[in-house]
Amino acid sequence: MKFKKRRILKITAAIGVLTCAGIILAFGFSGEIESVPVSSEIAISTQPMDSTENHGALRDSLEDFGMDLLGVPYVYAGTSREGFDCSGFVYYVFKNFDIEVPRSSSQFDNFGKEISIDSVKKGDILVFLSPTRNAIGHIGIVTTPNGMETEFIHASSSKEMQVTISSLKQPGYSKRFVKAISVLEN
Repeated sequence: MKFKKRRILKITAAIGVLTCAGIILAFGFSGEIESVPVSSEIAISTQPMDSTENHGALRDSLEDFGMDLLGVPYVYAGTSREGFDCSGFVYYVFKNFDIEVPRSSSQFDNFGKEISIDSVKKGDILVFLSPTRNAIGHIGIVTTPNGMETEFIHASSSKEMQVTISSLKQPGYSKRFVKAISVLEN
């Protein structure tokens, strides 16, 4: 038993000597080992990130990406920078952020979480009736929330025939407005 204890002590001592030798070789031997300066400029936060803030940034990014498409022509069934229809535009914008939304405006009837028009935020979706029939037929993305004066970006098939910004206060949209939905958390 004493033999095993002595052997363990010798091995431990040898490891200690090798460790010291490694340190001396690593830092150079000048009689003393200098400490390595530590930067106080690096700070690590232990606080969780604010998901509301993250969603705010996502909402701003959705708006910015959509705004970059202003003026792209309206093209029936279009889903690219060559041209969009209303749902193709919304689909394209959200797809850029890996958010799945329906490709057809009629599919927004039962999609997302319905929210009050007074609580819409950037990036929420407005759903409208078709101008020619009593069924959902148009959608747009909120850019400036303001109740029934909310502004939204969309691919318009009316006189503009392009991606444009409109307002809910315009009679052509306020009369056809069905609901607002959110597909983003917060």
